[in-house]
Amino acid sequence: MFESIRVSMGGPVSEPTKGPRGGETPARRHGKPETAKGTELHPFAHYLRIVARGETRSRPLDETEANEAMRMVLRGEAEPVQIGAFLAVLRFRQETAEEIAGFVRAARAMRPPVEKAKAELDWPSYADAHRQLPYFALAALLIAEHGTRVLMHGIEGAGPATTVAVLGALGISLCATPDAAARSLERERFAYLPLGVACPPLRKLFGLRPILGLRTGANTIARELNPFGAQYQMQGVFHPNYIEKHRGAAERLRQPNAAIFKGGAGEAQRNPQKSCRVVLLRGTKLTEESWPALHDGAPYAWREEPLDPSRVVALWRGTWAAAVPEAAVVGTAAIALHLLGKVDGPEAADRLARELWQKRPKTKYGRG
Repeated sequence: MFESIRVSMGGPVSEPTKGPRGGETPARRHGKPETAKGTELHPFAHYLRIVARGETRSRPLDETEANEAMRMVLRGEAEPVQIGAFLAVLRFRQETAEEIAGFVRAARAMRPPVEKAKAELDWPSYADAHRQLPYFALAALLIAEHGTRVLMHGIEGAGPATTVAVLGALGISLCATPDAAARSLERERFAYLPLGVACPPLRKLFGLRPILGLRTGANTIARELNPFGAQYQMQGVFHPNYIEKHRGAAERLRQPNAAIFKGGAGEAQRNPQKSCRVVLLRGTKLTEESWPALHDGAPYAWREEPLDPSRVVALWRGTWAAAVPEAAVVGTAAIALHLLGKVDGPEAADRLARELWQKRPKTKYGRG
């Protein structure tokens, strides 16, 4: 089993006598004991000791420690069993905003180089088990049609109606390289970049879920990756407590502008039948807004509708009408428009988004 993890992470395991930079070990640099009964500790053991030494002796990593630890993980310098233990402990305890920021900095350092990337709005999509249709993809396209370059990134996911599957049905191809994504942004103002292209080592961490039997912090890290350094970021979360974690991480990462809210299935998709708390980060200014529900009536059965990508295509093309999904598209686009500074306030944003939806180029995406 451990050999399979070793292969999936890529690269040989490190020698326990070498530090992460080939010199001093973390234990020596931090003044920690290096030996246990005469056996020298593996360099990564230092970070495990910090987070997993028990209720009274463990503590969260600071941002520098988190950066160093994740660099070792992504470079293949930690043993597979160490990686599993590290991720499991953090999952149980939950990562702090400071740790998330350090992990993200490490992942960003592993990104392939790209020239002339001009994304304006970063739109992560990392729901790994799709149980409802990703109507937010239409909101992202609507924003792109309005003149903003939108970079969406994510993983393949599971199920018949993933973000990737829906984009494919709309006629949008995945970008095989960062440069291809940059060209697509320039030409179409929209691009989808798979995480396996944006940051291959981070994508491999997602492969540990069936081995560990649980999600890991890889999902949170990927959401904050912002591969092209866009000035604006849409951030949807599943659990409300992660709003504060992403807010804190975004502040530490100096993300200029971000909208963070509880979205459908953990994606950046507004539920139009409920009021929505949106945390807005603009530079050093933090505001919190309450966006009203857009649609009354019986609750929409999001998880009971057919998981058929053609429904999303039909909604864009106007060959299928569904008031609540349409309101989800409009409402999500409204948050993005407000974030981008195109309009001020929820009411005006909802109104502008509705106008843009009515004027959308219906025949541009999908097939008639």
